[in-house]
Amino acid sequence: MTTAVAGTGRVNEDFTGAVPTAAVLIDGAGIPGAESICRHGVAWYATRLGGRLLGLVSLVRDRSLPALLAEAIEQVTDDHRDTCDVADPVSPSATVAILRVADGLVDHLVLGDSVLVLDRAGDTPLVVTDPREVVISRSYRSAIEATVAGSDEYHRLLRELRANRNQPGGFWVAKDDPRAAEQAITGSCPAAGLAGAVLLSNGASRIVDRFALADWPEVLTVLASSGPAEIIRRVRQAEARHAVPADDATIAYCTDLGISRW
Repeated sequence: MTTAVAGTGRVNEDFTGAVPTAAVLIDGAGIPGAESICRHGVAWYATRLGGRLLGLVSLVRDRSLPALLAEAIEQVTDDHRDTCDVADPVSPSATVAILRVADGLVDHLVLGDSVLVLDRAGDTPLVVTDPREVVISRSYRSAIEATVAGSDEYHRLLRELRANRNQPGGFWVAKDDPRAAEQAITGSCPAAGLAGAVLLSNGASRIVDRFALADWPEVLTVLASSGPAEIIRRVRQAEARHAVPADDATIAYCTDLGISRW
């Protein structure tokens, strides 16, 4: 696992962690300066949600990943419901990727714009994405990038974008409503057919989906030979070359999935 904060003086709002049977990656989102809405902040939400999820997926094997994610969302929301305006559109939220190995199967879940890639032995990788946020965000990108970060117009656009969250016809993320977990992209496959898997925050998946520096088979090759830090190094170089603001970048690379752990 490797994570890199967006810049000096910033707080990393990504989280990743693993136990012998599972890996979790959380990419937190929120508007800087929203302390009046939530005194804890995005990093707190991402870490809290990731920790709760790791505990649940490591101990509970007879419930689906959406059910466990819903429970984790409800628990974390309850943790700050009395002190923060959890329903406000700019209160902290997060995208989620989960991988779980049990009974010879690998279960996976993606909610929001994190990415999960399954390295299928002798076949093309299976790339698991949730395109809804990307599609909606794309329509706002040029306007947001043309405004001054932190300006009233910048915040207005972000609020308008976030009004599409957890709404029919919009996109779905982990926030205050556990029912969002029902909208996650999920699947399962035999562990024996996988050479590995990788979970990436959207700050790391930029190597493919924004900068086109590699395709997913090439990413898996680099991970196997040089590890996650090399992927993030290449992303940082591309961000500097194209004058694109850096984002927190996190990768969890999982191998030996066929080994029994229960």
